[in-house]
Amino acid sequence: MRGDAGMKRILCYGDSNTWGTRPDGLGRWEKRWPISLKEELGEECAIIEEGCGGRTTVWDDPLEMHKNGRTYLLPCLHSHRPLDAVVIALGTNDLKCRFSLTPYDIAAGAGELAKEVLRCEYGHGYPVPKVLLIAPAPLGNNLMKSPIGKLFDEYAVKKSCLLAEEYREMADALGVEFLDAGVYAVTGEDEVHYDEASHIRLAKAAADKLREMLADD
Repeated sequence: MRGDAGMKRILCYGDSNTWGTRPDGLGRWEKRWPISLKEELGEECAIIEEGCGGRTTVWDDPLEMHKNGRTYLLPCLHSHRPLDAVVIALGTNDLKCRFSLTPYDIAAGAGELAKEVLRCEYGHGYPVPKVLLIAPAPLGNNLMKSPIGKLFDEYAVKKSCLLAEEYREMADALGVEFLDAGVYAVTGEDEVHYDEASHIRLAKAAADKLREMLADD
């Protein structure tokens, strides 16, 4: 069973880089990657944007209690069903120093979200969506000089460079698809949020991967 007159429905579940936060602090990119993804995939797909600034994978934030990605995921899946694919693009906020997490911990958190998608009971006739796990692009080298650098410590950049391999291994272990945002995206002047061209490149790469994933449906 599929909604929206047979359209394939894709949920993009992420943080401020999914919401489209601009690195210059001037609001939101109009051409953020979920919007560009819709343009790439065309009218046969419905793209559902679920980006929230500060969202973690599975960790409670003592300062922003509503930002735990696991807490909101299950109601989000039920609200937007039927779904053909779920794109999970989280992990950058897990690098904040108040969480003290290793790259493996962060990838494991993302993996827990993927498991949640796969084991969720969607109801009679609704498919279990396929999962695309996107590792966040590395933080910029000048992070500690950024206005938002105080949220991180001196190890955050190095940790961010190790995420892609941990995410790849997690995706392989779970049998879900993987994409390394760092191949396509770079951060802008705040060293955390993607520049506009990066959103477009990432959308093209995600579109190619999703076409492969959904080709047999």
